[in-house]
Amino acid sequence: MPYELFISLRYLKAKRKSAFISIITLISTAGVALGVMALIIVLAVMTGFELDLKEKILGTNAHIVVLKTGGPIEDYTSLREKLEKYKGVLATTPFIYNQVMLASGKNVSGVVLRGIDPDSDSKVTNLHKSMVSGKLSSLIPESGSIVLSKDSIPTLPGLVIGKELARNLNLFVGDKVNVVSPMGNITPLGMVPKMKGYRVVGIFNTGMFEYDSTLAYVWLKDAQSFLGMGDAVTGIQLKVADVFATTELARQINSDLGLSFHARDWMQMNKNILFALKTEKVVMFIILTLIVLVAAFGIASTLFMLVMEKTRDIAILKSMGATGASIMKVFILEGLIIGTTGTFFGVFSGLLIAKNLESIVQAVQRLTGFELFSRDVYYLDRFPSHVVTGDVLIISITALFISFIATLYPSWQASRLLPSEALRYE
Repeated sequence: MPYELFISLRYLKAKRKSAFISIITLISTAGVALGVMALIIVLAVMTGFELDLKEKILGTNAHIVVLKTGGPIEDYTSLREKLEKYKGVLATTPFIYNQVMLASGKNVSGVVLRGIDPDSDSKVTNLHKSMVSGKLSSLIPESGSIVLSKDSIPTLPGLVIGKELARNLNLFVGDKVNVVSPMGNITPLGMVPKMKGYRVVGIFNTGMFEYDSTLAYVWLKDAQSFLGMGDAVTGIQLKVADVFATTELARQINSDLGLSFHARDWMQMNKNILFALKTEKVVMFIILTLIVLVAAFGIASTLFMLVMEKTRDIAILKSMGATGASIMKVFILEGLIIGTTGTFFGVFSGLLIAKNLESIVQAVQRLTGFELFSRDVYYLDRFPSHVVTGDVLIISITALFISFIATLYPSWQASRLLPSEALRYE
């Protein structure tokens, strides 16, 4: 063991004349640990939110959406064949998109009505995996729509709605609901909204509050008939092999199809919220690093006071042949030991809390009765936390680097101490 490290450890273990220095040392160590712990927990939560949000977006929506400028796509079959020939495209499905109102008794809610083909949609999105009641295939009459009686009453077309929307309208599988479109028929009295009865054949739960409370799905043919679109669709959804290479593929599709069509990938359609999450993560890292900086001032203060206390020891060491570099190394090592200890406990406690954050939040909510995590605000149904090894390494290295910088000046001051000046009054 180098003698500089031996002396550093002895200085930390030795009983000092002033207990105040020991208290400052403990506070500095705790400060580093607190800063590292806060950074790990916050970045884990931010990363968890980002990953969970991406999963929900990609599970409900397609990777790329192709729309026609100024109107619906009429010959969508040939367009699908053309799009499926692109490298990396795994599947395509047509869809219809329109805003309507759902009315059930006295309950009314504005929703986004989407007409889909359940067979091809299951190859593009994960909506079929999100069903909690009924089946997505029940939208197609041939696959078995729900009939509540044996009378010869025509079966109503099927409708699939989100869990939150079903709760708001007090609907269950088998219930009837009226779909009202503001784009109705023109009469001598003006525009009359179009209304049609549907039967709830399924309820889905994506885990994203915004989708579960505003989306309703019907069979593509029913949507075309209800909205008077003939054989046209709103657009084509694409599923690709690499979800992070969609920008270049969308650019290529736009170039090939010309100005009549425009393709948008999932990152472009959700760029505002994705950019906000990334920006918040960076800002939170910078802000919470200030906690470590405050702790670094504590390390510097500890070393300054320790140098003053050990003036005689430094003079004796120099008289025995120790160089200024060795003296400087003694106090740098002592500061790094404080920083490393704080970083270790910070990483340990941060990982422990981040890995069990969901259970901790639920326990706090049960004890306090206060909802810490509102689905209405965050669009998610749970508290996500995901620890990234790279983030932990960056946080640890940053904390150690700040601790090292904090040791330089007091250590340099100790190395400049002259034995004659230190022992003058001894």
